[in-house]
Amino acid sequence: MRIAAGDWAATLDPEIGGAIASLTRRGVDVLRPTPAGATGPLAFASFPLVPYANRIADGAFAFDGQVYRLPRNHVSQTHPLHGVGWLTGWSVETMDATSATLVHQHHGDAAWPWRYRATQRFVLDDGGLHVALAITSDDDRAMPVSLGFHPYFTRDGVRTLAFTAKGVWRIDDDLLPTEHVEPAAFGDWSVGVTVIRSDLIDNCYTGWAGSATIARDDGVITLSATGTPMLHLYLPPGEDYFCAEPVSAMPDAVNRGAADILIPGARREITMAIRG
Repeated sequence: MRIAAGDWAATLDPEIGGAIASLTRRGVDVLRPTPAGATGPLAFASFPLVPYANRIADGAFAFDGQVYRLPRNHVSQTHPLHGVGWLTGWSVETMDATSATLVHQHHGDAAWPWRYRATQRFVLDDGGLHVALAITSDDDRAMPVSLGFHPYFTRDGVRTLAFTAKGVWRIDDDLLPTEHVEPAAFGDWSVGVTVIRSDLIDNCYTGWAGSATIARDDGVITLSATGTPMLHLYLPPGEDYFCAEPVSAMPDAVNRGAADILIPGARREITMAIRG
């Protein structure tokens, strides 16, 4: 399904994780385009992180007096990651030429024991894309929650990425946080850093100011978000993309006292805008 406004166009795939398949400005890719025939969300341009973002160590955590153990949810990963929404189909609630609303209803299972309803609202205008991701508890028990977006920006034509933050988490070999250090540990992003690197960056920046600037040959792209005080960077060496992921909490948040608590009937929303 396609929506468009002004210089901007996006294609969405509700059946594969409610994912964005492409986002272009003036016909040029802003997000990494999804290859033809792709069947999994990791090949897509962006997907939602709900009801938790990033990894839960070994899928095990204690919450509200009970111990939970979640199964792995991807063959290449030691720890379950990115929640449930990216691995299930979403239904189309509304759609017109410039916007769409997708819905994901979860009834509780081994992958996530609590019931919830998630929505994504996509809107394009002359300035770019705005996405709102919300979760509402349908359960009769409180549940831990963290949310995020996982956009894959194309590296083609990108000069620098710039943003400000207050700190960053170092990681271990399992990609789990170990030590909170000053934000310039991997480069001074406040003045702009190249996204072409020989080392892996897969780290969560804390105290993110909520905006990042991507300087491109064809003009600046601005990433902004609300409800997401952290920005997770993923810069894999040798790839043609990088990820700048607005998230509401650090990886393994439920084991570190960093997850939000959603009481029965409560709602939590975050937003992301990609504009330029």
